[in-house]
Amino acid sequence: MKIKRALLSVSDKTGIIEFAQQLHNLGVQIISTGGTMKAIKEAGIPVTYVSEITGFPEIMDGRVKTLNPYIHGGILAIRDNPAHQAAMVEHNIQGIDLVAVNLYPFRQTVAKPDVTLNEAVENIDIGGPAMIRASAKNFHYVTVVVNPLRYQDIIAELQAGGEVALIKRMALAQEAFSHTAGYDAYISQYLSAQLGQGIFPDTLHQVYEKIQDLRYGENPHQAAAFYREQYYSGPGVANARQFHGKELSFNNIVDVEAAYALAAEFHQPAAAIIKHTNPCGTGIGATLAEAYQKAHQADPVSAFGGIVAVNREVDEATAQLISEIFVEAVIAPSFSQAALELLAQKKNIRLLAAAVPQPDGSRLDVKSVAGGVLLQQTDMTTAAQNDMKIVTKRQPTTEEWEQLLFAWKVVKHVKSNAIVIAKDNKTLGVGAGQMNRVGAAGIALAQAGEQAKGAVLASDAFFPFADTVGAAIAAGVTAIIQPGGSVHDEDSIKAADAHGIAMVFTGMRHFKH
Repeated sequence: MKIKRALLSVSDKTGIIEFAQQLHNLGVQIISTGGTMKAIKEAGIPVTYVSEITGFPEIMDGRVKTLNPYIHGGILAIRDNPAHQAAMVEHNIQGIDLVAVNLYPFRQTVAKPDVTLNEAVENIDIGGPAMIRASAKNFHYVTVVVNPLRYQDIIAELQAGGEVALIKRMALAQEAFSHTAGYDAYISQYLSAQLGQGIFPDTLHQVYEKIQDLRYGENPHQAAAFYREQYYSGPGVANARQFHGKELSFNNIVDVEAAYALAAEFHQPAAAIIKHTNPCGTGIGATLAEAYQKAHQADPVSAFGGIVAVNREVDEATAQLISEIFVEAVIAPSFSQAALELLAQKKNIRLLAAAVPQPDGSRLDVKSVAGGVLLQQTDMTTAAQNDMKIVTKRQPTTEEWEQLLFAWKVVKHVKSNAIVIAKDNKTLGVGAGQMNRVGAAGIALAQAGEQAKGAVLASDAFFPFADTVGAAIAAGVTAIIQPGGSVHDEDSIKAADAHGIAMVFTGMRHFKH
């Protein structure tokens, strides 16, 4: 379809003047509204005010201006339908061939801390979505554009052939419907919050935009892609910047997320090395290099090919240590130039920078089931020391307390059933994803070996029986932290007291499935 008339009405005026000028240069008549018309006119580009087309002024503070048969008839008319053409002639309606519209800034408005409900409501666009949807529905004859990044593609097609190809119009229509769907979803979320429906509204509308297609999913026979929550600009993997290395895989992204969530638990310099979403090594230290060295020492065999996350800028000393083995990826808040140059000598290592995730109770953990999803708040909290209860005769020493709190933060990030052995601010053994707790303890204690003597043990959930305590005692563990709450807690406490070890109940569990 040759474009003869275009309607431009945008809130985001990025590139609109250049677009209007290029359309004019191609002989396209431009119709516009309000602020867009004023900007085009001030740029010296001929433009027709929409009221001149409708014969009716903008009224009600601009709430009503384009909701008119002269506009929507011009957009929706099927050009090769005789009845539609006869109606256009009878009512003196002229076709509109291109519609460039983007919507009132509702999201930006409600993001302001002092926004009122009335102000939010006034930024709900009505005429804009109506024109977008009408144009998108009639994509066989009308080009609709909601994204300023598309302006130059459209101009290039017009300059090359005088019209926008049908397949391109259809793609622009799909983008337009996605645009209005996301807009409405955001309004729905806002009003749900105003009604007190919280983070679990009666109807869930989540809009995601594709970041990239992935080579495959967990396995080569599974297709996969990476999406980001639309408009999300916060910290974390979805907004990470990759400086170097191969494209991230599905498994890389899952593991990077797991690693960064663990590193974010600590205020001190911390390093976490992840394999298959479980921490094979975690350490904290006075420097980042010390923290990484501890994490690597925890399980150097499993660290090979792992994912590294740290909560400080990677300096040259830490980069040198990381470069000594093969790792798939490193994520950090930033990298020094010296660290980048050193690590970039390894061709395939992925280097990513992103702000460290912060505790946020509104974040949702989403799990898919057949025909639906499960939603829960992300487990971003942990019990504070003051809320914990010492249940044994012997209290933990100051050093034991430090290690218990360290191990408690780590075990939260281990797949259930989960046991962590720790000493000297590093993990010594991790038992993950076992079908029974004593089995998980056996794996963790065997990995720790002789180092378990004088170490602490953390369990993500209570001990059903005293057998796990018995295994810890036999290995030389001196202090245990666990949620408590079993009907057999007294058996575990008696076993601990009989051997003079300390045990703390947190009153909070950290299952991770």
